[in-house]
Amino acid sequence: MTIHQQTAVPEHAPPPAPDSGRAAIRAQNILIALIFFATALNYVDRQVLALLKPMLEAEFHWDDQQFAHLGSIFQLAAAASLLGVGWFVDRFGVRFAYGFAVALWSLAGMAHALAASVQQFVIARAVLATAESVNTPAAMKTAAIYLPAARRSVGIGIINTAPNIGAILTPLIIPPFAMAFGWKAAFLVTGGLGLVWLALWKLNTAKLTPIAGQAATTRGKVEWGAILSDRRSWTVIGAKAFTDLVWWFVLFWTPDFFARQFNLSQGELGWPIAVIFILAALGAVSSGALYPALLLRGVSMNLARKGSMLAYALVVLVMPLALLASNPWVAAVCIGLGLFAHQGFSTNIFGMATEIIPARRMATVIALGAVAGNLTGTGIIEFAGWSLKSGLGYGPLFVVCGAAYLVATAYIHLMQPKLAAAEG
Repeated sequence: MTIHQQTAVPEHAPPPAPDSGRAAIRAQNILIALIFFATALNYVDRQVLALLKPMLEAEFHWDDQQFAHLGSIFQLAAAASLLGVGWFVDRFGVRFAYGFAVALWSLAGMAHALAASVQQFVIARAVLATAESVNTPAAMKTAAIYLPAARRSVGIGIINTAPNIGAILTPLIIPPFAMAFGWKAAFLVTGGLGLVWLALWKLNTAKLTPIAGQAATTRGKVEWGAILSDRRSWTVIGAKAFTDLVWWFVLFWTPDFFARQFNLSQGELGWPIAVIFILAALGAVSSGALYPALLLRGVSMNLARKGSMLAYALVVLVMPLALLASNPWVAAVCIGLGLFAHQGFSTNIFGMATEIIPARRMATVIALGAVAGNLTGTGIIEFAGWSLKSGLGYGPLFVVCGAAYLVATAYIHLMQPKLAAAEG
């Protein structure tokens, strides 16, 4: 297949100039903070459903399998949307694409409160999933273009803690808020926060300029042939497929696990789930710091990445012990260590992608990886519904989670025996 060189269109921004000094550091810090809060809101909006399961079941009369189907609709809508999200971000640039997406998912989140039937609720959920699918490709492309290499790994580590911060605060705040003001108010408030973020994004990115050497990668035609014929693309896509399913399982089914396993009420779910996501946040931070530290000690990029991934893959083996826990706090620590490792592993996948994937293809490759992760996430959500309804319980799900990262590590090494930085 012949790959034709495409002429890229620069982002609407002043002509690029090398960033230096305090002003550049401040602009980069603001950018990291904005991506962090957008990512946190992304996960707040999607987690509300799982936390309000008892209220919504009473309202809409769902059983476990129907609840699983609702989660699957979200996953499939996101996966279908991601097929075009990478093109959308790469073609129109992160400033417009990111802002548009946050506005749309905020309105979709608020629309849940207007649902008068299950069908209307499903439509709102599908629109939410479609818009939220933009977040990760846009965030990673933003990091690749606007953060210098020296700050990128730490920046991605900080950004990758955001889902956990959202997941920590949401179970502590949303259930009591919903019990006081109703489930509709919960959707209205969480959705409205995104509109506040949108104003800050527009204000603080008006003069955003790419770092030196990245001016031609902000917007341009998508090189589908080059992407799909490149083993590096499939390395990222496969790694996401093997590991994202664990995140979606925990995010969607953990409140039910604690309610079922330890008879916790809706008001008691918050703290054990918060413990899980506090540990997950520490995992993202640890990975963001570990990789640069290994490089400073003279370890090769290849060994530093794969060694970090293997270490996190071994930590995940603690996760199935949650099934043997005698109380919810021990179970929370076991699951939390699993998500600690997941976030550490995931940060390494994103960091690896920014190194081995050319920046002009970044959003598309990340989006394709997210498609794969959403599809495997759909599979495990449906499998959980079937397993619970069939009387098998959570055992098979935790076995899959425990093995996923060792499989992913082996796959990455098979696809890329020696990781090397992309050229162009």
